[in-house]
Amino acid sequence: MTDWTPAPDLLKDRVILVTGAGDGIGKACATAFAAHGATLVLLGRTTRKLELVYDEIEQAGHPQPAIYPMNLEGASAKDYEDLATTLEQEFGRLDGLLHNAAMLGTLTPIVHYDVELWLKSIQVNLHAPFLLTRACLGLLTASEDASVLFTADRVGRHGKAYWGAYGVAKAGIEGLMQTLADELETNTRVRVNSLDPGAVRTAMRALAYPGEDPGLLPMPGDVVKPYLYLMSAESQGKTGQQFMAQGTAGLPW
Repeated sequence: MTDWTPAPDLLKDRVILVTGAGDGIGKACATAFAAHGATLVLLGRTTRKLELVYDEIEQAGHPQPAIYPMNLEGASAKDYEDLATTLEQEFGRLDGLLHNAAMLGTLTPIVHYDVELWLKSIQVNLHAPFLLTRACLGLLTASEDASVLFTADRVGRHGKAYWGAYGVAKAGIEGLMQTLADELETNTRVRVNSLDPGAVRTAMRALAYPGEDPGLLPMPGDVVKPYLYLMSAESQGKTGQQFMAQGTAGLPW
């Protein structure tokens, strides 16, 4: 099936939380999810960016989203528990969780890597997704069909020189994804996968590859189809898998 097209109501009545929802791929996914019927919880560090996404969704006539500002770099376990409590009170469940927020850090040899920056990068890229998922597991299992999706990167699947804490964290994300998928597959209706969006025209990509011509890269909106598929009921039965948004088998295009 190479011509898969998401139905207009693909995500109708689903409640989906997106981290890093203020711009880039997170924003593109949030607006696409809303356009297909989902109620979004927009989580990010910068309130103003979240408000702009909120306004865009509301002005388009899609389900009213919610904003939850949070700085993943400094958030504690209790902060995530408070978030889960708020979601429980407001929605009673969570049907989707997209871990999209990321921090590049620096491209530096391990021997020269600043220890404090290493800890910050691990915190944002690995520890925060663990804490958020852990806090939301009760909400996810309350759903009739829940999907957890971790944003992956090729440097987390095959280590690459100078990518330091970011690459190590992304490798950890793959392990976390597989562990969760194995734990949840038998007794829950929660599926867990990872998706590498590939090279996309984002601010973080520009930081990592300053000499690259951004005009040659797809826009964030160009890669949302795999996210829509994996967040929808159409991906039931797929769990513990590593997907790629561009040039991959395993997805219906």
